[in-house]
Amino acid sequence: MSATEPQAQPPRPFTLAGASMRDLLASCAAAETVSTPPRLPDRLDAERSVERPKAA
Repeated sequence: MSATEPQAQPPRPFTLAGASMRDLLASCAAAETVSTPPRLPDRLDAERSVERPKAA
């Protein structure tokens, strides 16, 4: 093999600008968690909280 021929390079794991697939998936999950509004309270929980014993 001469010096002008390109040398075979070992395959590298796929990365995009230094971010691994695990980091990309984690950032997507975090973004979804942060951007999702909180759930509304269940109707049954709201009815239970209204029924309180009256003070004597």
